[in-house]
Amino acid sequence: MSMKVISVPSTPYAGQKPGTSGLRKKVTVFRQARYLENFVQAIFDTLSGQQGQTLVLGGDGRYYNDVAIQTILRMAAAAGFGRVLVGRDGILSTPAASAVIRKWQAFGGIILSASHNEGGPAGDFGIKYNLGNGGPANEAFTDAVYRRTQEISAYYTVDSSDIDLSRTGEASIGEMLVCIIDPVADHAELLESLFDFDRIAGLLARPDFRMRFDAMHAVTGPYAHAILEGRLGAPAGTVVNGTPLPDFGGGHPDPNPVWAAELVNALADSRSGLSFGAASDGDGDRNMIVGRNFVVSPSDSLAVLAANHALIPAYAGGLAGVARSMPTSCAVDRVARELGIACYETPTGWKYFGSLLDAGLATLCGEESAGTGSNHVREKDGLWAVLYWLNILAVRDMPADVIVREHWQRFGRNVYSRHDYEGIETAKADRLMDELRARLPQLPGSLSNGLPIAAADDFAYVDPVDGSRSERQGVRILLEDGSRVVFRLSGTGTEGATLRVYLERFVADASQHEVPTQEALAPLVGLADAVAQITVITGRTCPDVIS
Repeated sequence: MSMKVISVPSTPYAGQKPGTSGLRKKVTVFRQARYLENFVQAIFDTLSGQQGQTLVLGGDGRYYNDVAIQTILRMAAAAGFGRVLVGRDGILSTPAASAVIRKWQAFGGIILSASHNEGGPAGDFGIKYNLGNGGPANEAFTDAVYRRTQEISAYYTVDSSDIDLSRTGEASIGEMLVCIIDPVADHAELLESLFDFDRIAGLLARPDFRMRFDAMHAVTGPYAHAILEGRLGAPAGTVVNGTPLPDFGGGHPDPNPVWAAELVNALADSRSGLSFGAASDGDGDRNMIVGRNFVVSPSDSLAVLAANHALIPAYAGGLAGVARSMPTSCAVDRVARELGIACYETPTGWKYFGSLLDAGLATLCGEESAGTGSNHVREKDGLWAVLYWLNILAVRDMPADVIVREHWQRFGRNVYSRHDYEGIETAKADRLMDELRARLPQLPGSLSNGLPIAAADDFAYVDPVDGSRSERQGVRILLEDGSRVVFRLSGTGTEGATLRVYLERFVADASQHEVPTQEALAPLVGLADAVAQITVITGRTCPDVIS
């Protein structure tokens, strides 16, 4: 049944420029008249050839997700899409969306998420477009979308009632078919094809092994229930906080020792009987791995996954290469050298890994911000990382902390931490970075906080596949002993600016591996403040979050 397309006059909103992972703003901003519609229309106007094609749509279930999906469905019908695959109840984790796009050869997808940011009426909301490879749109596309938002004069929709998303099945909006799909099935099927589920199930059935997965009242709850407690037979109660809530239960769905402190404390308490813990974030693409009284840093996790790839069915034949974001520690570089494979250093943002994965240059990728993944999708994947660890534990039959410590014995330890200064006035944050960049030529050969600086630069990246260049991706201070301090302004916040300072020191001496992280990095903390004038410019004497 055809349906009349309605043109609704509109005017541009300033500031609709996508960041590292799409457009993220407060819910109150998105709820302004025409705000969401303008951005969606800009996406559709930037596309070409979508008539009759399939679009994937879903999100992390945060507040406003349900309203936005109904709006986008009507606009997709007006834009000429032939079919939309939408997760039941509007739920679709970010890695699952990528899996669905790839399995069904969709034209692309729209993911509604602000990832690890807080939800609820006063919280954050986000939207991003993923290409037909299942990965986030590249900068050329997002820049074009932004330009379109600044000149838009109308958006297009159709007049139809809301679609009931509570049951799987089919409905229609005009000539467009809406398929409400099980949000878990395709992703679970893909994950089962990668790992030895029989061996993992055996581990989970052992009386001396107990794990806990904290879904943080976010999107991975249904996935973890279906995979860990369903297909793998973990005892009921293994998954906690497993019901997605629009406000994430009032919590902050960021899997780190600060926001997932309850899980960390449980693994530190011998009375809990827990052997292994894990958590994932708002949209299911990040992960945290916790052993007994031991939090595995994301940088170390990537290195351990690479070093143990031969134990995993999907990767036993070898890795084409590995890739890490520039701020991520160099631990995986050492593994790559021993394996004789390439290690690519990219800017922050999973879209940079997509190019390498599509070209077959890399198999495993990771970022220090708790994101790891592989060539099975084109997004980072929290549950994938948890299953990878469980597969390693099942084969090696030793605790996670022992595996990491043995890794340090073999490769040395890259002591690493990230210090976040949140909500800095944008003008002050920009001044700090501008003045730091201006000082770069004077830093090599100088001493700061008693430490000799060997080199300093503003990281730029040339994509080895398409030759595209990305500049101003973070300031690096490289010391003579191999230590690093990196400064970046985050692109994932919604208010003010977050200054991220990454600190890394390589320690080969095994007798020094157990020195507490912040103690080992204290000289670098002093250098960072001195070089960037953090206290002087921002007035901040300490970070808001240390991870």
